[in-house]
Amino acid sequence: MTKLSHSIGSLAKLLPAAIVLAFAAGTATADDKGQQQEKMKQQEAVKVDANSFKCITEMTAVRHFYVDNLRGDVAGTVAVAKAGRGDYPEGSVIQLVPTEAMVKQQKGFNPATRDWEFFALDVDKDGTKIYQRGYEDVNNRFGLNCFTCHQAAQADFDFVCEQEHGCAPIPVTRAMFGALQRTDPRCKIQNPVTEEDKQALKELEQVVKALKTTVEPGNK
Repeated sequence: MTKLSHSIGSLAKLLPAAIVLAFAAGTATADDKGQQQEKMKQQEAVKVDANSFKCITEMTAVRHFYVDNLRGDVAGTVAVAKAGRGDYPEGSVIQLVPTEAMVKQQKGFNPATRDWEFFALDVDKDGTKIYQRGYEDVNNRFGLNCFTCHQAAQADFDFVCEQEHGCAPIPVTRAMFGALQRTDPRCKIQNPVTEEDKQALKELEQVVKALKTTVEPGNK
């Protein structure tokens, strides 16, 4: 066997190992890159905790709901809300009732929800507690899935449900929403509950019971 043949044979034996090592290095690099991207994604995310939420009537009222912005761009959020269409800026908060909220995360955070994160909240005179947060799997106090309702909104409305936005109607009236807003226990000033609000809240109790019965497993 010539020296050339011996060298070629040795190289052939070493080549598979080199390929494996290169593949492993490439995989590790890809894994590291993926982890780094996920870390950067989390760092860029809008930071949300219980202190991010406050008395709903201290937010900015637009029609029958309230808005805020956790990154300070309240004007940008209000502008889209008043226009009734368009994409909300990062950090936008929308609340219809004190016990649920949606927050706009950074672009690309969760394309399925157009980057909205949903929150189910517990509220009392001492403040707010987040008892559920997420994207496709958050249910509100009426027993309805947030994602299922909001995904029906037409693209122009950025996942926000109002009348004629494409979302299915829910059996909760403006009077009921208003009563919940005006009786938010976190608000520093607690005005006496009006007879109209008492009646609306009473009717809401029956609606919630009916909705929960409808969505219970085994019921159609």
